[in-house]
Amino acid sequence: MKFNIKIDSASTLDEIENYWKNEDYTNLLGLFDFPDANTINAENLKEMLFMAITDFEPNEAAKVILTYKLSENLNEGQIDQISNDMLLDKICEEYPEIDLHFDLFNINQLLFKAYNGKFPNAKATRVKFSIISVDQNSEELSKEIILKSFSRGLSESNIIKRLFSEQMSTDLRFEEAEDIVWKLDKEENNNFSLITSEYWLNKDEIIASEFEGECLLAESKDQ
Repeated sequence: MKFNIKIDSASTLDEIENYWKNEDYTNLLGLFDFPDANTINAENLKEMLFMAITDFEPNEAAKVILTYKLSENLNEGQIDQISNDMLLDKICEEYPEIDLHFDLFNINQLLFKAYNGKFPNAKATRVKFSIISVDQNSEELSKEIILKSFSRGLSESNIIKRLFSEQMSTDLRFEEAEDIVWKLDKEENNNFSLITSEYWLNKDEIIASEFEGECLLAESKDQ
């Protein structure tokens, strides 16, 4: 499959809009022993949560939030380890299970802002682009197809191209694309927006504003 891709914009984000809901803020306020959390006006919830968080030691606050979001994915020992490690390193980039990077990024950034910089500041990248099929292929555009098609527009230093060179350039299945691309939203006409970690894609690694992308897919899902 071949596509004409035009990059409209690439920007850096320090938070993902709408990841944290008011319900999350209220629930977390309760976990941080804040009284009458249900009575706080919606516009004040985040500010009150930051105040409640900073009454705790940073690693203890991290443990509370990690448990709230990821207790089904991580055991107590893993949560203890991450709650200490994330004060020193960008665990949301380094953790071996990349399917957890999105949640870890959002947890990290909530703590970074609450503690005014005691945690490392992680970043995300949003790319807005248009994509049009050159060969009139009608297959639905997936995260895998988009990433493979982006290959020619990215610098050779890009870590996706370096770590997954075969998946990006051949018909080998690229299952990791589902976790590398955090969000893929279709907008009007042929316009899309994707969000991923700056670790995976720095906006400066996009070396072409318009290019022809090629995607090779396995004929069978079993390949």
